Amino acid sequence: MKITFKLYAMLTDHLPLEARRGNRVELDIAPESTIADVIARFALPMKLVHLVLINGHYIAPEDRATRTLVEGDVLAIWPPIAGG
Repeated sequence: MKITFKLYAMLTDHLPLEARRGNRVELDIAPESTIADVIARFALPMKLVHLVLINGHYIAPEDRATRTLVEGDVLAIWPPIAGG
């Protein structure tokens, strides 16, 4: 099944080179894959997985290991943001 996976800020370095400019990649994933499965596939450091959205809806940290993805979902992840 296909989903769109987006990474922002420093996390884009975990995407394939050809996907970094647009910060997104179309993925084929197994049915019943979870957010945690995708995070593991891209070896994202958990301390940098801060804001997680599916189709624009926030997913709490405690739900990321069990929330399954469905065909057409857009999974977006941001690191913690600091600024001044």
